[in-house]
Amino acid sequence: MTIRFDGRVAIVTGAGNGLGRAHALGLASRGAKVVVNDFGGGRDGTGASLSAAETVVEEIRKTGGTAIADGADVSNFEQVNAMVERATREWGSVDVLCANAGILRDKSFGKMEVADFVKVLDVHLVGSFYCCKAVWDGMRERNYGRIVLTTSSSGLYGNFGQANYGAAKSGMIGLMNVLAEEGRKTNIRVNTISPTAATRMTEDLLPPQALALMRPEAITPAVEYLLSEEAPTRTIMGAGAGSFAVIKIMETEGINLPPAEWTPDAVAAHFADISDMSTAKALEGAFQQTQKYVAQAAARAGVKL
Repeated sequence: MTIRFDGRVAIVTGAGNGLGRAHALGLASRGAKVVVNDFGGGRDGTGASLSAAETVVEEIRKTGGTAIADGADVSNFEQVNAMVERATREWGSVDVLCANAGILRDKSFGKMEVADFVKVLDVHLVGSFYCCKAVWDGMRERNYGRIVLTTSSSGLYGNFGQANYGAAKSGMIGLMNVLAEEGRKTNIRVNTISPTAATRMTEDLLPPQALALMRPEAITPAVEYLLSEEAPTRTIMGAGAGSFAVIKIMETEGINLPPAEWTPDAVAAHFADISDMSTAKALEGAFQQTQKYVAQAAARAGVKL
């Protein structure tokens, strides 16, 4: 099977550099018409320039692809909406969205300014919501849509000095879970990529020999798969340096305690059984957890549901 995007219109945010640039080039090389979105600011989100996006558009056009540059700030819904309307006017639809744009304002939590926390959430999490919201109705009407959000190991597992970034990136998982559920009936599939790559966002964090292995182009195959017609939905995929993995949020089977033991002391006494990961499963929806707990309680009480 060869994955192609002929006839599809894609928006890639933060596509002027790094991962976004690689994703835009990859989608274009496989036939997509691409909106190369980049606000053109620094790593911290300050400044603005369309030149980075225009450079990527030129790269795409030189290889026979079709692309336009757009400088919308993803943290501004009016600008995002205008970008989607422009693409729809130009090419008829937006079928594919890769929400990749992001900034860094790293500081230890004690030193972090409120404005730096809010701005990072605005760009990453709220910006991703804005992009999804702007394309959602069109995807529903056409009964087709593919969306990839971008999370991070900093959000999934934690990283010193990134409370803002980690909170924003873990929020992507909740957004994906709900949109994947709501999009099923209209063939909208929503997934999340957790990339590790050498970009201007990570260049100060890793040694040169590691950076050499971690080209942004190594992430793009996973993104292309998650945006393809045959994509899964509600999947978190990790990718970096040619390695690919699926990430799951797991819950142990746990135990049910009788009312007489609804105490912190009993929880402490049974914590080894409660936290036994050999029984862990990935739940597929919020109500599944509720059903499990109710079934356990009913079984203990001898109640037939």
